[in-house]
Amino acid sequence: MREALSENPGAAGVARDDVLSALLSTIRLSGSLQFCFMPTGDWQTDAAPSLANLSARSAGAMPFHIIVAGNCWLKTEGEETDLESGDVLVFPFGTGHQLGAGRDGMQVLPTHDLPPKPWREIPVLRYGEATQEVRLLCGYLQWDGLNFAPLRQALPKLIHLRTRAANDGDWLRATIRQMVDEVDRPRAGGVSMLPRLTEIIFIEILRHQIMMAEPRSVGWLAALADPALSRCLSLIHYNPGRNWSLEDLAAASRLSRSALAERFQSVLSTSPIRYIRDWRLYLASVALATSGQPIAAIADDAGYATEAAFNRAFSRAFATPPAAWRAMARE
Repeated sequence: MREALSENPGAAGVARDDVLSALLSTIRLSGSLQFCFMPTGDWQTDAAPSLANLSARSAGAMPFHIIVAGNCWLKTEGEETDLESGDVLVFPFGTGHQLGAGRDGMQVLPTHDLPPKPWREIPVLRYGEATQEVRLLCGYLQWDGLNFAPLRQALPKLIHLRTRAANDGDWLRATIRQMVDEVDRPRAGGVSMLPRLTEIIFIEILRHQIMMAEPRSVGWLAALADPALSRCLSLIHYNPGRNWSLEDLAAASRLSRSALAERFQSVLSTSPIRYIRDWRLYLASVALATSGQPIAAIADDAGYATEAAFNRAFSRAFATPPAAWRAMARE
């Protein structure tokens, strides 16, 4: 039984890995956009990137940039960071930022200059005539994982991974080279291949962020570092459909019911049962967006006795009825 994890001195790490594996297995990008950006000389982008080329669901879009070649700088919230080849940036909450090289260079607006979709090839935008060139793969990701509040609260405004310094960066760099190859040598299916490669990179970046984040006293990352809460979350994420009771979870966590409830509240600002409900509703949102399951079956998997009860709970959580959520995902 999974409860045996609590007998193992290394169970905290195992349980944390179980939670992370369960999370990563649900990751699907519900939308993405990619383009290649090649400025030369001194240049800078607008501080508020346009989302005009995205769909109506762009409110949750996450800008990303991969520095393929050359060097440039990033300015965000008053801070400047030097970037080099191999750096990957993701802005989970769409935080405004600027990229540039040199000082007082020409302003470039790549998102305004994108051709209208659909694209038969990935757009390549070139600016300037100087020989010194910076090359970036840029775009936006649409990921509904931000709808799971504990995870959303655990993410920073900027995820910055330097693949050259990462211990496991070799395969990431190889994936980036494959992306560049798809842009440089357009082949049939290339426009479909790039989003899948982007998804792989995003999953690895997210995993790296969670594993390397500084310990905190509260929040989801703090819960993963807490042996008792980590065991409890592992059980929930491993088998979300089980009819968990507070007694079950407390026994597995080696805590009393009151102690478990208090620790959940102090670290996660929620109760164990409410956490289960929120995770089930998040999984339901993924199923609605990525599968053809009937809504009644998804409601049953989420633990709701009737489709009507599920509709009410889902609408409260996502401000959208399940059928409308599915329709937007398909659109």
